[in-house]
Amino acid sequence: MTKKAGPIAARHVIWSGRKLAIVICIALSLVAIFRFQLKYDESYAAPVYRPRFRVSHDIFNGRPKIAFLFLTRRDLPLDFLWGSFFENADVGNFSIYVHSSPGFVLDESTSRSKFFYGRQLSNSIQVVWGESSMIAAERLLLEAALEDPANRRFVLLSDSCVPLHNFSYIYNYLMASPRSFVDSFVDGKEHRYNPKMSPIIPKDRWRKGSQWISLIRSHAEVIVDDEIIFSVFKTLCKRRPPLDTSKGKLNLKQQKQHNCIPDEHYVQTLFAMSGIEHELDRRTLTYTQWNLSATKMENKGWHPMTFGYANAGPQQIKEIKSINHIYYETEFRTEWCRTNSTSVPCFLFARKFSRGASMRLLSEGVVGPFDAAAVLGTPP
Repeated sequence: MTKKAGPIAARHVIWSGRKLAIVICIALSLVAIFRFQLKYDESYAAPVYRPRFRVSHDIFNGRPKIAFLFLTRRDLPLDFLWGSFFENADVGNFSIYVHSSPGFVLDESTSRSKFFYGRQLSNSIQVVWGESSMIAAERLLLEAALEDPANRRFVLLSDSCVPLHNFSYIYNYLMASPRSFVDSFVDGKEHRYNPKMSPIIPKDRWRKGSQWISLIRSHAEVIVDDEIIFSVFKTLCKRRPPLDTSKGKLNLKQQKQHNCIPDEHYVQTLFAMSGIEHELDRRTLTYTQWNLSATKMENKGWHPMTFGYANAGPQQIKEIKSINHIYYETEFRTEWCRTNSTSVPCFLFARKFSRGASMRLLSEGVVGPFDAAAVLGTPP
């Protein structure tokens, strides 16, 4: 019996060894799979985008200028107001750039103000609201303004914007702050983020805000140098087609699309992706009065109100200029308006102002002396 136990014991040892080897192999395989999955998850959790900062920033010791960047449909209907505004400024303290429709020229026949003559971009594009062409035009304005090393602050304005203060006040306000002013917040109420943007743009970096921004030079460079995020927006951030019941099922399919408005998300998301949000004052300098009277189901809700002559009086302007904080409901955040720890008014500009409202601003002496000939006359 003892002699027969030898082979059985040997086979048992061999079989146990094989089982142990199998267990070890399985364990090692599971560890390898786990480590691979961990690395895979980390690569997709972390932003792929890396901003391309310029290696060497220019050294400028001269007098800094503000670049006023006007994004217009065609002409500047409020040029007479801005003409009075710039008339009270030193020409060495500002520069002007206008993006208008392709081929449009600003001269004596199309503008009442000499400050705008020839200031249109030669490489302008056709802009359609709610499409990526809007942010493409903004990038062209910034690119042109960056060619002048004296431009240290960059302010984007529409053709209906007006200044709320004189030039000296606005110049000192902007130059006193080393930060950009970019309205930026997380909005969980609207479903504008397209999951197809991931992993290049992760959802936690998606931001919303006003397109009317004021930038320092290094931040303007980030926008102009960007190729990746802009490319994603061109492809995946598109406005939902308007409601058309005649299309039947096709209309229902279209209404399920993400209603993404590029100019309300691009700069904010780009800066979040670039890791420079801490360098911003996350608020805009341009006041907009929104129509909140419509219900959520009405398509005409949440659009900017237009200021006419009647509601652009001293009291209304005083109320806007006295605003010193902004509350962001989606983030439960109150942004107190400060510059270098000093409390300041939140807004330097406002929109949307009609021609009549702008005439009243001039007559009230908000931005400069009233020139009736410039306002009431017509271009020669």
